[in-house]
Amino acid sequence: MQSSQRTEYNHSLIYAVEEANKRNQPLLVAFGLTEFPEANTRHYKFMLNGLIQVQEKLQGLGAGLGFKFGIPSSVCLEYSRKASLTVLDRGYLKINREWYEEISRRASCPVVQVESNAVVPVEDASDKEEYSAATIRRKITPKLEKYLIDVPKIELQRGFKGENKTINHETLEKLELVRISEPLDYSGGYFEADKLLDEFITGKLDGYHEKKNDPTLDFVSHMSPYLHFGQISPLEIALRINEIESKGAKSYLEELIVRRELAINFVHYNPNYDTFECLPNWCKETLNEHRRDPRPYNYTLRELEKAETHDPYWNAAQLEMVKSGKMHGYMRMYWGKKIIEWTQSPTEAYIHALYLNNKYELDGRDPNGYTGVAWCFGKHDRPWKERPIFGKIRYMNDRGLERKFKIRKYAEKWVK
Repeated sequence: MQSSQRTEYNHSLIYAVEEANKRNQPLLVAFGLTEFPEANTRHYKFMLNGLIQVQEKLQGLGAGLGFKFGIPSSVCLEYSRKASLTVLDRGYLKINREWYEEISRRASCPVVQVESNAVVPVEDASDKEEYSAATIRRKITPKLEKYLIDVPKIELQRGFKGENKTINHETLEKLELVRISEPLDYSGGYFEADKLLDEFITGKLDGYHEKKNDPTLDFVSHMSPYLHFGQISPLEIALRINEIESKGAKSYLEELIVRRELAINFVHYNPNYDTFECLPNWCKETLNEHRRDPRPYNYTLRELEKAETHDPYWNAAQLEMVKSGKMHGYMRMYWGKKIIEWTQSPTEAYIHALYLNNKYELDGRDPNGYTGVAWCFGKHDRPWKERPIFGKIRYMNDRGLERKFKIRKYAEKWVK
């Protein structure tokens, strides 16, 4: 249980329980705690909140918990020496795939991997990298009826009798992590995700399609950090949304399934998803043609990180991310566009955007994060009218924010 850190709607866990019952054997759930690239204390505290809850649920189920410091593949292989079967969950980044591939090569017992972090499994959704949301939507939509189904209840017939490891917040002290203040507004774990989802469905879903893009309003679900750590299933969210006859349901499911799985498709099929080279050729060509254009401002990475620009709206977006661990989706687009405009070169801008996103966003180091940054540079978009610096990449400015929203209200909230 590395990427699907939950007991609810976890297809990997369900399959493992079924197989344990068939064999009349106990079930051990293993987790390897490692120093994940670019993660810091903010991310680990959020994750450990969730793992502590998982620990309690597994004890109630009668499953054992194997918890060790180390590379997850090595931890899994150590525990699997005495196993009759090893069941893996699914992650999409290169580092996740390396772990799982090593286990499949070296395990002394059969290995089965079960998808549980996407509604439609990535290879079934498409066998290639998709050009846009429109192209993957045509492939995913006909398959939703097959996958939007409830899961069976699980009950272990034979309990685990060995020693269980204990997870608590003191666990962090054993890791050499970058220290960063934790976000103020979010606590990790399924219980908090469940509560936020209920609040969203009952209080915000009806207006989601009209108000989701307004950064001065709180009409988003706040599910992205919980999805990132696998603390809640996208299938559970989709089924609960489908139960409600709401005007906002279609718009929300578009984001949850089509857009999110477009991001998974991108990191799965594009080996360069974390560099400037991931962009389509037309994006790289047009940005490089204008790389020597004069910049109206040229900010260092430190100035960007400290929100020390001339633009109060951009500063507010950066401060929202630093203080809360999240940034409103519309402002993230504006934020990324301005980094292109205010940085010496497009490649440097790409590096800066990924660094800031991965350091401060709770859902950084995630397919959605890599895709969101790439979109600012033209990925999954089309060519627009040519202009300085951006070439044919879509442009955004502060006047657009002022025209659409009461954006000064947003700036005042976070700049304070």
